[in-house]
Amino acid sequence: MQKLTRITFNPEVMGGKPCIRGMRVTVGTIVGLIASRHTPEEILKAYPYLELADIYEALAYAAWRVEEVDIPLASA
Repeated sequence: MQKLTRITFNPEVMGGKPCIRGMRVTVGTIVGLIASRHTPEEILKAYPYLELADIYEALAYAAWRVEEVDIPLASA
């Protein structure tokens, strides 16, 4: 996976959820808007402080995260 430079994690911002560049816009918000058939142009109009690259990186992160496998640690 490419290095993500626009996705940030901060426990003090949105409870540590993955956000766009430290802002209070989560990856989940962007993915949800796309899933609801909003175009990138509509999203940028609603969130003028975002950039097109933010939307694409949010989608890339979400796609990568869905494919990631969580393996529980064996208990001692």
